[in-house]
Amino acid sequence: MSGWRLRLFVALAVVSAAVFIRLGVWQLSRRDERRARNALVAARLDSTPVTVAALPKDTARARFRRVRLDGVPDYEHELVWAARTHKGSPGVNLLTPVRLPGSDTAILLNRGWVYSGDGATVDLTKWRDRDSTFIGYVEELPSVAGTSYADRPNVIARLSHDAVARALPYPVAPVYVIVLSDSAIAADRVARLSAPPLDEGPHLSYAFQWFAFATVALVGVGIVLRQSRLSASASAGVRDAAGATRGTR
Repeated sequence: MSGWRLRLFVALAVVSAAVFIRLGVWQLSRRDERRARNALVAARLDSTPVTVAALPKDTARARFRRVRLDGVPDYEHELVWAARTHKGSPGVNLLTPVRLPGSDTAILLNRGWVYSGDGATVDLTKWRDRDSTFIGYVEELPSVAGTSYADRPNVIARLSHDAVARALPYPVAPVYVIVLSDSAIAADRVARLSAPPLDEGPHLSYAFQWFAFATVALVGVGIVLRQSRLSASASAGVRDAAGATRGTR
């Protein structure tokens, strides 16, 4: 390898190693952020349920808090969140508005999953709850970019506040409640959703991968430099031997 090519290779390898190390450190930082978020979510999920009126007005502060919702579900304006899977089976989530006493604003309940072969069509009258009190946790509705089926506005393809607002005849809160299970799963009941997983994600394994790439790059530089030195020494030895041979003639 010529001198300029060797210097270019070493420079690129060292820069690549530095980038790989930085990405590895970034992944470790992401893991720390995930741990902090998990601690916050766990604390909120373990808290005593409060009423909707007691929730913080800031949706970010209200998110993941346990809530107790008392009210009459408005099944006549129930929405379907399409293309939701459960244990590998196609289905939908049932989004039921609940009118809040003393307010013109409703809050949406995600009551859970039911089977639907095409992921959009379901007989809603079969899945009405007998309860009027629901315990769950708060999730934020994305504000925009929601979509619904053109021919069925009550079937939500992508959930958002604007899509829900277009489908309901009254105002709706910017958060919704995911109902948690308080009883055994049964074939004739809506399958309640689970609390969000509190794992650390793949960040540690990604960090190891980036650090491994950096190690390979630096080890490769060492090997190439060593081979270059050995090649240079061998070439010098050949030249010396050739010179000595000419000197004896």
